[in-house]
Formats: sequence, structure tokens, C-alpha cells
Amino acid sequence: MMLSAFWPFYQFLWTIYFFVMFLVGFWCIFMFFGLVIPMWLTEGLMEYFGKGKSFDPEEIRRKNVFEQEGVEVIYNQPKGHGPFLHHDDHGHH
Repeated sequence: MMLSAFWPFYQFLWTIYFFVMFLVGFWCIFMFFGLVIPMWLTEGLMEYFGKGKSFDPEEIRRKNVFEQEGVEVIYNQPKGHGPFLHHDDHGHH
């Protein structure tokens, strides 16, 4: 049996692929011209000319989760090798 016997199915797959890529391409174009360029022209230029609040990387490096009433923090700055609730040495290193 030759591969060309499945041509209608491949034509259907390529049509679906074309429409999906068409929509993705237009989404990228709209996001670039509707979101990215306006951000460059507002927040970006404000930061460039020093009009906004200066960026402090330490401010976002690590957010502390403080315990609140009725809230239990079980995964805060782990020192082990995985997401264990209570990390003892269980023989895996």
C-alpha cells in the first residue's frame, strides 16, 4: 500500500495545522502591537528616563511567607533535596 493512499487524511491534518499556525501567528502579531510596543512606549521609556521607581532585585528575590491565623506553612525555604514535609535522611542522598 502506498503512502499516497492516505492523501485525504494528510490533507486534513495539514489544513488543521495551517489554521492553527495562522491563528498563532495573528495572536503573536496582535500581542506584539497591542501589548509589547505599548509597554515599551510607557513603562519602558519611563524606566529608561528614570521617571519611575528604581528597580530593586532584592525586593523580588525571595518573598517571605509569614504564618497567619489558621494558615500552616509546610513548604518554606526547604533545606533538603526534595519537596518533603519533614526531611530526615531516609537513605537517599
